[in-house]
Amino acid sequence: MRGICLYLHIHQPWRVRAYSIFDVGVSDNYFFDPNYHSKQNNERIFKKVAEKSYLPTFDLLEKNLDKHPDFKFSLSITGVWLEQAEMWMPELIERLQKMVKTGRVELVAETYYHSMAFFYDRDEFKDQVKKQVETFQKFFHVTPKVFRNTEFSYNDEVGRAVEELGFKACLCEGWDKILGWRSPNYVYQASGTKNLKLLLKNYRLSDDIAFRFSDKTWKDWPLTVDKYEAWLDAAGGDGETINLFMDFETFGEHQWKETGIFDFMNHLIDSWLSKKDHTFLTVADRAAEKPVDTLSFPWTVTWADTERDLSAWMGNKLQDEAMTGLYSLRKKVLEVSKIRKDEQLLEDFRHLTTSDHAYYMCTKYWNDGDVHAYFSAYDSPYDAFMYFLNALRSLEYRLDP
Repeated sequence: MRGICLYLHIHQPWRVRAYSIFDVGVSDNYFFDPNYHSKQNNERIFKKVAEKSYLPTFDLLEKNLDKHPDFKFSLSITGVWLEQAEMWMPELIERLQKMVKTGRVELVAETYYHSMAFFYDRDEFKDQVKKQVETFQKFFHVTPKVFRNTEFSYNDEVGRAVEELGFKACLCEGWDKILGWRSPNYVYQASGTKNLKLLLKNYRLSDDIAFRFSDKTWKDWPLTVDKYEAWLDAAGGDGETINLFMDFETFGEHQWKETGIFDFMNHLIDSWLSKKDHTFLTVADRAAEKPVDTLSFPWTVTWADTERDLSAWMGNKLQDEAMTGLYSLRKKVLEVSKIRKDEQLLEDFRHLTTSDHAYYMCTKYWNDGDVHAYFSAYDSPYDAFMYFLNALRSLEYRLDP
């Protein structure tokens, strides 16, 4: 049996508006921009991405769930995305609920706020994972068995923490420097754990769709289904499953409809399932497999940028000052919010932990500058830092007696 394990990640951050120093002590509104057409207006951005990506991709997935009994896939959905969907487009949540009820859509847990909390405060990390699991139980009546840390940031310590939280498997990047001669197409035992499985992204085949699909300078452009299936068969060998892990917004936002991405994916699913002994699997299906070897991640690996490390979020003094300063307030935020029964104070703190804020402050422009600029709603990393720092000053001001 040859399989495809398709996993998609859905996320939208609450971007900090153009929050000036003159707003500190005057307004606690960090995220709701009154100007609908501003770069940081979260409602406008969410609805724009919904039209381009969420709605047509849901159409694609629902169509194939109805058409193919063997079509399955996995999703992770951040809590902050669910908040925005519930506020502005609740029909998206209803469609997700309908898909999950089929039993062929597996939900993957992560931190509710899509944060790098693990690397700053382990207790905050646990709290955010717990909240995410409870949110899935509330909206979808399921308890996730598989975990992914934000941006696939993983090392052996993450693995031990994930197992302690009760998960059976963790998703991570199938990076050559970790794998060596081994293939990402197998299930591995996480080093230092009793039973945690590791499911590795086949980054070459995933990125052929996620990043290279519309690149006319790519030697293999245009990518056809026949060509791609030949690569899948060559990479998969006899009976192996290929893990295709990518952002949900690959479809329609990163790769626009005009590139043919939706037609390509529909054709790929049809063609793959038309062949004998070809199927799709969820991450839970894969987690049930016996590991072939133990795999150690002695240093942190992510799925971002050419370096595959944490430098996109922790690579400069701006990011360090912003995030270290934020997490230093956690204990006092918890105390004050409890005493005052001020849930909004804690929510504002946690929304500021979202990793996108640090990503927008990234100043590395050697290999991945265009990608960083594309995803940012700010004119420069320094603007992102300034608005964030003003919000942080405001948060600190709110902690005073």
